[in-house]
Amino acid sequence: MSGKLTLISSATASGSASVEFTSGLDSTYDEYVFYFVDIHPSSDSVDFQTQFSTNAGSSYGMTITSTFWMAHHNPSNGSGAIIYQSSYDLAQSTSNQTLFRTLGDQPSESCAGEMHLFSPSSTSKVKHFYGVTQGVCSDPQSYENFSAGYVNDASNDIDAARFTMSSGNIDAGTIYLFGVS
Repeated sequence: MSGKLTLISSATASGSASVEFTSGLDSTYDEYVFYFVDIHPSSDSVDFQTQFSTNAGSSYGMTITSTFWMAHHNPSNGSGAIIYQSSYDLAQSTSNQTLFRTLGDQPSESCAGEMHLFSPSSTSKVKHFYGVTQGVCSDPQSYENFSAGYVNDASNDIDAARFTMSSGNIDAGTIYLFGVS
């Protein structure tokens, strides 16, 4: 593999309830990458999340098992830590997967990052993913969030992905979908 990125599509949110990619996830590539740029919520202290579909976005709610942890730095007192966040794990759940937690709605509070999805068109294996996001939460503190897991459906493909906030809209931001060759 050369690791060459090919832009498939992009979507820019502007007060959007969700950003959906309902085409472009197919058997062309074994790896896809979503890049998030300046994702900003309309509500304070919300989570930036994703979920997947096997029917071109008609419904979402595939079964996910995942883990979540974060590193943070508090600029007001210089403290920081790396923390496992078990409350953001999913265990055979159809809930949304959190990519960034407690995102703030102030002008200086947004997040950016990426999520990799592997072999989404497979009909014989589960589909693995991992995400890394960096941003300013509602405290405000600098957070780097790490999520990883798999969509536990070996017999159906993933052909769509949706990005939302846990409450309110995505006020602004752009998401890019790339194929990796």
